[in-house]
Amino acid sequence: MGLTEDRERFREVGETRREDLAEFIGHGDLGGSDADRIRIPIKVVDLPSFEYDQRSAGGVGQGGDGQPQPGQPVDPEPGDGDEEGDPGEEGGDHEYYEMDPEEFARELDEALGLDLEPKGKRVVEEVEGDFTDTARSGPRGTLDVDEFFKRGLKRHLATDFDGDYVREGLFVDGADVDDVFAWARGQGIPVSRAWIADAAATLAEERGEPVAALDRWESFDALDEAVDREPVSQRIRREGLDSVPFRREDERFRHPEVIEKRERNVVVINVRDASGSMRETKRELVERVFTPMDWYLTGKYDAAEFRYVVHDAEAWEVDREEFFGIQSGGGTRISSAYDLVEELLEEYPYSEWNRYVFAAGDSENAGSDTTDNVIPAMESIDANLQAYVETQPGDGAANARHADEVEAAFADADDVAVARVSEPDDVTDAIYEILSTESSGDGGAGRGGPAARGRTDGGDRR
Repeated sequence: MGLTEDRERFREVGETRREDLAEFIGHGDLGGSDADRIRIPIKVVDLPSFEYDQRSAGGVGQGGDGQPQPGQPVDPEPGDGDEEGDPGEEGGDHEYYEMDPEEFARELDEALGLDLEPKGKRVVEEVEGDFTDTARSGPRGTLDVDEFFKRGLKRHLATDFDGDYVREGLFVDGADVDDVFAWARGQGIPVSRAWIADAAATLAEERGEPVAALDRWESFDALDEAVDREPVSQRIRREGLDSVPFRREDERFRHPEVIEKRERNVVVINVRDASGSMRETKRELVERVFTPMDWYLTGKYDAAEFRYVVHDAEAWEVDREEFFGIQSGGGTRISSAYDLVEELLEEYPYSEWNRYVFAAGDSENAGSDTTDNVIPAMESIDANLQAYVETQPGDGAANARHADEVEAAFADADDVAVARVSEPDDVTDAIYEILSTESSGDGGAGRGGPAARGRTDGGDRR
């Protein structure tokens, strides 16, 4: 078996024996991965088996110096253990299944039933595709002959008519040119009055007497009952076409389709409560929700940038390493974080960037800060998706009202999600709640979106 085949076989084994994705997100070690590489442990199951004593020890269960007494320690025989090193001294890459963010995003889509297809916003390149478009002008060498002929033929079919049938109208008793013209146009025949006048003059000249002297139809109704009008298409099939009357405006020139390549960029601002009430368990739940979503969005977008904001009564920006572990002893004022978020988003124009704002905490907030400040701030932010994740193990605190107030304020919005996590088993449900809110949107705006505020810049909602 070659190296390539062996590598593929190992990958297949890893795919089937790795930890379940939901189990890994809720309970696995997320710290072993980084932004570009997700390492998921492979489940190794050793089946029980009999091992035969290869030494001359006198039989199974018999000590070297006779039968051991109860409580007597049994010394290992020489050669016992691993002669090449102590167990566990060296790790092996084969104990993990590695995937990049793109594969992780596909797997999470499949595992949770997500369907997020982000769209690009800023045009970064225009390329020429196949010669499938046409224009009224262009080099003669690109003239679309087929289209030219079809347009001329359509005009011919639309303007041609059965001239013999129209001439019969001139033989209706008492009918003049105007009467015949009105009758013909009533029949849907595309004939002009001038043509009928010329036909009448020609008939009079041929017979040397006015057409009226040749009346043979009592009325137009009598003519219609006696004479059948031959359709143009039928006559063309019978007689063929000598020529097709082309016009300059029939010309169409082929040119390549212009394809716009749009860059799918996303900026994600993660916000976390770092006040004294955010104990280790709550912080871990935040990490278990935010980290997989970071991986997922990295895999979905061409370019993804992440900013991290923590707050107590004040807010400040940190790097990712500090974000999940930092804790202060201060109180909580969530609006301070949204003030900073609005400043950071100024660096990422909504017309060019997809923008997500994800906040998490234990739902405790000072006074009426949520209704007076946070909700108006969320309404003013142009974002594809905003979310709040409540991490409150157990029954929660009596003053933990922030999630409820946000949920009530944005009940009809399709770009705001609220999720609650009280234990690791809730994590994947929270991720689905958030990301499915974005994927279920139809490009319209929710309460805080641009359509609600009369935007006219054509910004893409996804």
